[in-house]
Formats: sequence, structure tokens, C-alpha cells
Amino acid sequence: MPVLIRKIFCRSLLALSCVAYVHAGRARILPPPSDKLYHGFYWGGVGTDEHDPTEHDVTPQDVGHYEQAVGKQTAWVYFSDNWFESRKFPGAMCSWIRDLKKIPYIRLMLRSNVDQGHSEKTFSLQKIIAGDFDADLRAWARDAKNFGSPILIEWGTEPNGNWFSWNGKWNGGAKEGPARYVAGYRHIVDLMRGEGADNLQWVWHVNWLDEPEENWNRFENYFPGENYCDWVALSAYGPTTPMTRDGTESLAFKMHDAYPRLTKIAPGKPIIIAELGCDLHNRHVDAANWAKAALENLFSNRWPAVIGFCWWNEGWQNDDRKKHDTDMIILHDVDLTRVFRDQFAQHGDKIQETPILK
Repeated sequence: MPVLIRKIFCRSLLALSCVAYVHAGRARILPPPSDKLYHGFYWGGVGTDEHDPTEHDVTPQDVGHYEQAVGKQTAWVYFSDNWFESRKFPGAMCSWIRDLKKIPYIRLMLRSNVDQGHSEKTFSLQKIIAGDFDADLRAWARDAKNFGSPILIEWGTEPNGNWFSWNGKWNGGAKEGPARYVAGYRHIVDLMRGEGADNLQWVWHVNWLDEPEENWNRFENYFPGENYCDWVALSAYGPTTPMTRDGTESLAFKMHDAYPRLTKIAPGKPIIIAELGCDLHNRHVDAANWAKAALENLFSNRWPAVIGFCWWNEGWQNDDRKKHDTDMIILHDVDLTRVFRDQFAQHGDKIQETPILK
């Protein structure tokens, strides 16, 4: 075989082997280079009298419209897998995300509805730990394994916030709550790993502020252990409704406390700002200015462990008054869209658009 043809043949074999490697589920999502950030996409739609956002309203068209508006490609698409709708692995959705050459990022939500601030009767932590859903979780894991390419996944989102049913408040309180959460988290991860779903890359995701602000509810008490998460994540919002008077502080203010705590409890773990956002019509904070400051700080490498971020594009009703509705959707505000586009253009060399796999 001539040398040139042999080289081409060998390169083709290498390329094919890399594709097979990725689709065998052995590939991992690596952090971007130290001077770059991943940029994720979340789209939950708009809540109306007839529709509550289910946190998976996103379509390929939504992804395209957003990327065109901000001028950069996204590395992952973030969505919720609600078990009150189905306990099946969301294969169809993951497939179209992969077809777009992006990573599916799944919020595994074992919950009975999208309402918050109540205990969970069906998918309680005690029932999870007792194995009541093991058959469903094993089937889900097998389908995830058969999907064959990398998936980011989290369960037990924001455990230190009392809005979700897996917070300690709803599961035995200060004495038992955090430990019960950790046991439930480890149970799910161990079970799915036992099914060989090694393409699942686990993200442990907390809120920047412990609510309630009590020692027993500090997010450190919910940490499942370094062997149970690949990345760690943070939610850090500005005001989330037009009426909100608190939470108006900058992202930098919120990271001042949360970042050193995260890096201390999970040293060496990549951090993503999985959720950030600001209501477009809050009376006390201009969303475009809030976002500009947040993006400037992110691109400054002020927090070197941070490897990516994702804005929460969603709107919902808060009461019967239309002017009280929350709207955090970037494309609904010309100034906010311009901020993203300008910041992404200015710092274009700092955005890693394509996921790096190994």
C-alpha cells in the first residue's frame, strides 16, 4: 500500500474508532481549556392559564433561534425529566439534542407535579431509599446506557432550598433531612452505575443561598461525596419576579460566599453556573445591566473553577395579575439580547462552543 494511501487509511480508521468510542458510552465530557467557558441552553417556555412550564418545552427550533440571536453555539441543552409525566428515559429528546452535536443535560425530577413548597407523597426520599422505584430506575439506566453517548445528569436539584420536596424540611428536618437526601442520592447513582450507565456524568447542583439559613441546611450537609459527582453546579439568580425586593444582588455578590464553599467541599471539581437569570420587569433591577455584569465577571476568569453557565429562559404566572408574571426569556428583551450578543462577540475567544469529549 503506498505511504500516502496508508496514512489516509489509518486516519480513517482512527476517526471511525473515535466515533465508536463516543457511541459506546465510554466518552467523557471534559472541561474546556482554562481560558474558556461552555455556554448551555435552557428553554422552558411561557406559562399561561392553560399551560404550566414543564421545563422541557424546548425544540430544535428554539435552540436555533436563540443561537442566532446571541451569535454563539451552545454546548448542552438542559431540560427536566418529570416522572409525573413518564418514568421512561427521554430517548427521543436526547436524540435530537445529540443530532445537533450538543450534550443532553437532564434534570432527573422524581416528583408528582411542578408545584413547590410541599412534601412528596409518591417519590419520597424514604421510598427511593427503600427501593420502591428500583425497577424503573434500572430500566431508565439501561436505556441511558443504550443511548450510547455522554449525558450530563442531576438529581435532587437545589437541595438546600425548601421549595423542592427533597429538602431536609420535608424529610425529617434538621436531624434526618440532609442525611436522608444523601442516602437517596447515592442509592440512585449506585443503582444506575450498577446497570453500566457509565455515559452518565453526574452533576451535584445547589442553590447559592441556604433557605432556610440555618446550620443544618447548609449545602455542605447535602454533599453526597466526591465519588458521587463529576461536576458541581450552582443556581444564582437576580430577582425572579417583577415584585421581588430581595435577591437583587449581583452574581459577584452571590459567588463571594458560595464559590469558596463549593471549592472547599469539592476541591478540583469543575463548577458550572447551571442556572442564572433575572426578571425582565423587576422594579429595582435592570435585567440587561445585571446580565452584563454577570457575563463580564464570568469571562474575566474571576472564578477559575467555573467552566460554564446557562441562563434560565422561562416565564410563569405568579398570581392573577398579568403584570406580576415572571419573564426571564432573553429573546423577549431587546436590550438583554444585545447584551448577550455584544458580550459573546467581545469575548468570543473565551466560549467553547463544541463539547470536548475524551
